[in-house]
Amino acid sequence: MAHPSQLGFQDAASPVMEELLHFHDHALMIVFLISTLVLYIMIAMVSTSLTNKYILDSQEIEVIWTVLPAVILILIALPSLRILYLMDEINDPHLTIKAIGHQWYWSHEYTDYEELGFDAYMIPTQDLAPGQFRLLETDHRMVVPMEAPVRVLVTAEDVLHSWAVPALGVKMDAVPGRLNQTAFIASRPGVYYGQCSEICGANHSFMPIVVEAVPLKHFEDWSTLLLEDA
Repeated sequence: MAHPSQLGFQDAASPVMEELLHFHDHALMIVFLISTLVLYIMIAMVSTSLTNKYILDSQEIEVIWTVLPAVILILIALPSLRILYLMDEINDPHLTIKAIGHQWYWSHEYTDYEELGFDAYMIPTQDLAPGQFRLLETDHRMVVPMEAPVRVLVTAEDVLHSWAVPALGVKMDAVPGRLNQTAFIASRPGVYYGQCSEICGANHSFMPIVVEAVPLKHFEDWSTLLLEDA
């Protein structure tokens, strides 16, 4: 999860998020190079009184400053399009979960099971146990098996919401009357925090998302226990 004074993204916990981090570094390096070149040209123009008459009217320089930006845009666009298509790929999910946004909590339904679902409310500050995070903990975590494709169907019951978990590289709008879908693969076990990322009313800041990735055996034990309690 994020920590104070953090400058970069959270550590990636899914293959898609790793690709997004690589693309971010790739684009940022191009921005640094462009900024350095522009700064050098500005300083050179201000600090020298000499003028090159061949630059004032030159077909060659016009070709260069037209073609070069086009090449740079292509170098940014191709990796971006690749990641966009990767994020849309949902092949043979091992588990499907329906996330429903309400004012102001989330409901999670495991559609591959009968009667397996729960509402996830934020734990109030006064009820937090030692080590739990304020405004991020919920009374029920969405438990998923690690290293398994998980499909999430996202919708809302009342107003616009957005189901987002940054470490997994997932953000999908929850729209009333519409069913959107996204997918992720948790690369390792852990607890990953997210929040509603669409302004949805007075308590928008108080509807967190907690995804817990566990080994398959632990997930089966957890789901069996919940079904027995139901």
